[in-house]
Amino acid sequence: MTVPAEPILFQAVCTPPRSLSRRGFRVFAVLLGAVSAAVGLLFLAIGAWPVLPFLGLEVAFALGMLALHARGTARRAELLLLVPGRLSVARTDARGRREEIVLDPYWARLTHREDPGHAGTLLLESRGRVVEIGRDLAAEDKASLHQALHGALARARHPDFDNVQLR
Repeated sequence: MTVPAEPILFQAVCTPPRSLSRRGFRVFAVLLGAVSAAVGLLFLAIGAWPVLPFLGLEVAFALGMLALHARGTARRAELLLLVPGRLSVARTDARGRREEIVLDPYWARLTHREDPGHAGTLLLESRGRVVEIGRDLAAEDKASLHQALHGALARARHPDFDNVQLR
């Protein structure tokens, strides 16, 4: 682990919520398979056996889409890093592509637009650039991030200097 050259004033990692674990996925797959097998047996009993391959494809498609979604949310992340003179927003999307946006923390302004029916938006504005942060967070998490980052930006703008002559 390397020691950063500058002190870290604020750091936050935002990830989408993942409610389905590997064990939960297995349980869901078994339940879906059992229900589909029961429906398949019903179709077989009434003589509609040509439906069975389509039923199997439907189950395979549903599980594949769920696995693809879970894999994508595992990769998504957003890292907010505030060091003296620099605020960076590094994002990794579901495909693993990384994007980094660097802003000047002295000019950065944080805006939280609340939306009663949704989580709202959290915007960082600096010198004409607007960046939405915390897209995957819930409303309470966005409010908490807004409060913490707002305080960190205020401390970064007005640092406390330790002047030995003033003691």
